[in-house]
Amino acid sequence: MYRKHILTFLISVITYTYSYSQKKILYKQIDSTKLFMEVYHPELIDTTKQYPAMVFFFGGGWINGSIKQFEPHANHFSRRGMICFLVDYRVNERQQTSPFESLKDAKSAIRYIKEQADKFHIDTSKIVAAGGSAGGHLAAATALIDSYNENTDNMLVSCVPNALVLFNPVFDNGPGGYGYDRIGAAYKEFSPLHNLKKGAPPTIVLLGTNDRLIPVETAKYYGKVMKKVGSKFDLKLHEGEGHGFFNYKNFEYYKKTLIEADKFLVSLGYLKAEPIIKIE
Repeated sequence: MYRKHILTFLISVITYTYSYSQKKILYKQIDSTKLFMEVYHPELIDTTKQYPAMVFFFGGGWINGSIKQFEPHANHFSRRGMICFLVDYRVNERQQTSPFESLKDAKSAIRYIKEQADKFHIDTSKIVAAGGSAGGHLAAATALIDSYNENTDNMLVSCVPNALVLFNPVFDNGPGGYGYDRIGAAYKEFSPLHNLKKGAPPTIVLLGTNDRLIPVETAKYYGKVMKKVGSKFDLKLHEGEGHGFFNYKNFEYYKKTLIEADKFLVSLGYLKAEPIIKIE
């Protein structure tokens, strides 16, 4: 009995338990605006180890949206052994801001996560930025765009993630692309498609062939440039599907795209192929 108690104590010292639940953390404050992220952990964390991380940015055209969009994804990948973050950021409807402030917040969030890496038990060489639509833009832009940094950020900390998982991302913001009416000539410093460069993180794009905002040809061209700069790029096309097809309410394609994203992260060595868990 004594030995059993000692073993239980030792386990409790190096692990703590979450039921895949979230912790709400303040990561940034601009004047009276407070921005939070929710953190999802595996059920058991070994505090002597470091875990890969996945940072999610919701969609909504930089106008609206909610971190709840990627709650199912965070639950899945936390069960798979990642530390997941659902990031809130400034949008026009709530804070009367532009897409440029949204990008500043996305960069601030990744810098904060890296600065708090020991607290979160994450491996800073395995940080994945993920997002849908405008959130997909933000994820890609943290990796590719040098401009639009908050002047209160610690610029000694890089905001560049190590991999990207992009669900129908609006990564072309140039003439004819999404958001050009609001971004204008600044697209040259804001649009991921126009700023691809050597060292771009390995990327997977999940896209419906009937997406009214992101033509398939744009995604294919993105892939050609990624190949040219020497970066891994996977494009997963889903026939006949439109914008937002990957969301949980469309469970069939939520499941398909989740499996594709999971396999992509396995291919990078961020996840183990086993155990395979049930997608709910």
